[in-house]
Amino acid sequence: MKDLQFTRHRRLRNSVNMRALVRETHLHPEDFIYPIFIVEGEQKRNAVKSMPGVDQISLDYLNDEIQELVDLGIKSAMVFGVPAEKDAVGSQAYHDHGIVQKGIRQIKENFPDFVVIADTCLCQYTDHGHCGVIEDGKILNDPSLDLLARTAVSQAKAGADIIAPSNMMDGFVAAIRHGLDEGGFEDVPVMSYAVKYASAFYGPFRDAAHSSPQFGDRKTYQMDPANRLEALREAESDVEEGADFLIVKPALSYLDIMRDVKNTFNLPVVAYNVSGEYSMIKAAAQNGWVNEKEIVLEKLISMKRAGADLIVTYHAKDAARWLSDK
Repeated sequence: MKDLQFTRHRRLRNSVNMRALVRETHLHPEDFIYPIFIVEGEQKRNAVKSMPGVDQISLDYLNDEIQELVDLGIKSAMVFGVPAEKDAVGSQAYHDHGIVQKGIRQIKENFPDFVVIADTCLCQYTDHGHCGVIEDGKILNDPSLDLLARTAVSQAKAGADIIAPSNMMDGFVAAIRHGLDEGGFEDVPVMSYAVKYASAFYGPFRDAAHSSPQFGDRKTYQMDPANRLEALREAESDVEEGADFLIVKPALSYLDIMRDVKNTFNLPVVAYNVSGEYSMIKAAAQNGWVNEKEIVLEKLISMKRAGADLIVTYHAKDAARWLSDK
């Protein structure tokens, strides 16, 4: 056996500190963006049944929520609104006193250095649950762009640090960039949901945001999960239109797409670890089938390894606590 030639890879795995020394990919609390659902009213903390550990909260609980994130080392949150009223054109999305606008102003007044990312879409605000204007059962692209630009400008006026449009209308980045620039918000970046698939993993989010479509589906504007090259075309369009970040959503089933996007474009890539991915692990952990800490951290590191610079995740608070325990 002494003449046998082979490489001893295990030399670099033989202790905890050795493994840490050569570790290639790392997670940090500042990598995480925590989604927050804000509802109208007072003293409301509504548990989202399909997402254990996630609540809809009213504004009077918002400061405590942000303080907890700050204490954990998490530096940003993505704000979603659940309005009390909806209509055909989602007017509460771009109202100066809409629930998201109120939430943004409150956060920035009390935590000026905290990075507030505004989800910019219409589906939570329309009575039909689609991300645009409807006419004769069809989602109209171009009229929807005007409303999305108005929404982005109203969110920037409220103090949003980043605008994150999630609607997947053609030209949405160009329209929003133009609207922001015309409104004097040239320095507000756009975090585009550049690659957003028509996924079955979104179900629990629609429970949290009350955003299920009332008819049909979103397959005419969200991407076919079978398509890979289309993702690069979508991302390329957004880069040309002025996007500053590129989101890939969902994350876990599309790690190959994330790596393609990272290898192709020189912009920060954001993984959206979506609700279904979160809820499956929570359900399995509650049944004792998996070790929640280990599987969550493994899942998140896979997204960083695939090219994500940032991760939108409902696991953010738990993951930050676990990382601090290491």
